[in-house]
Amino acid sequence: MTQNWGMTIPFSDRSLARSQELIAELPGLGYTDAWSAEVNGADGFTPLALAAQWAPGIRLGSAIVPVSTRGPGLLAMSAATLADLAPERFVLGIGASSPAIVERWNAGTFDKPYARTRDTLRFLKKALAGEKVSEAYETFEIKGFKLERAPKVPPKIVLAALRPRMLRLAAAEADGAITNWLSPDDVRQVRAEIGPDTELIARLFVCVSEDTDRVREMARWMLASYLTVPVYAAFHDWLGRGEVLRPMHEAWAARDRPAALKAIPDEVVDALIVHGDAATCRARIQQYVDNGLDTPVLAPIPGGEISIEQAVRELAPRA
Repeated sequence: MTQNWGMTIPFSDRSLARSQELIAELPGLGYTDAWSAEVNGADGFTPLALAAQWAPGIRLGSAIVPVSTRGPGLLAMSAATLADLAPERFVLGIGASSPAIVERWNAGTFDKPYARTRDTLRFLKKALAGEKVSEAYETFEIKGFKLERAPKVPPKIVLAALRPRMLRLAAAEADGAITNWLSPDDVRQVRAEIGPDTELIARLFVCVSEDTDRVREMARWMLASYLTVPVYAAFHDWLGRGEVLRPMHEAWAARDRPAALKAIPDEVVDALIVHGDAATCRARIQQYVDNGLDTPVLAPIPGGEISIEQAVRELAPRA
């Protein structure tokens, strides 16, 4: 595949309203992609709608929009709108998300996540192709939905996938797979599940800093908050880190946060967080690509010696 080099938007140090100038710089710096996220900050669609105008030509993707926080029809409408704003440049990334996001924050139901994701994918493929959909799926039923204005070219749909079953679904029925929190070596294991022809996308957290101790201290908080989520715990168990992360999980379950952070080995931090000077970070990102990652999506994190704005520029492929 043609090598992609993505950036996460909006940036962690500024609001979306203050992101226009830096987003507009991305194509000139050599970035091919801009990918949003949706947790408890900006929603997954608005940054892409603005970036469609601010950075013409760049590919836009959501990584990811949960399938259980919106109805299937609303997901189709939002995707159709972005596909109209950025014809053939928008990629819809969807996924199961987590119980905290779906149930605690959005009053939804996190039930049968694999089936819900599969059913939503199948519905969206029909709806975005302009079909009228009346179908009973395993996890929901649609009666007579048809987009008022279907996109001339339906957007590609990619799935958040962390383990073999979802990865194989992404390869068989979607246009790609999105993963997260993995090392360059882990890419080979993920790639083996989806084969050589499925696009593999991953968000990589990057801190441009040579203060290793400071980076590790900060990164441990990020790792603990993510890797204790059941889906990520299962992912890293599958990747082979179950035993090395067991002390962290036990301390976290006992609500001993300091002990949980201390229990994360340096080698795990260094495997999952890209850090060092900009040249070292770019070389590390290239290792992911060499091992089978098609689209690295960088997420510069604060805490280094340089600003996020400078990091965006120094991490660019044309830097």
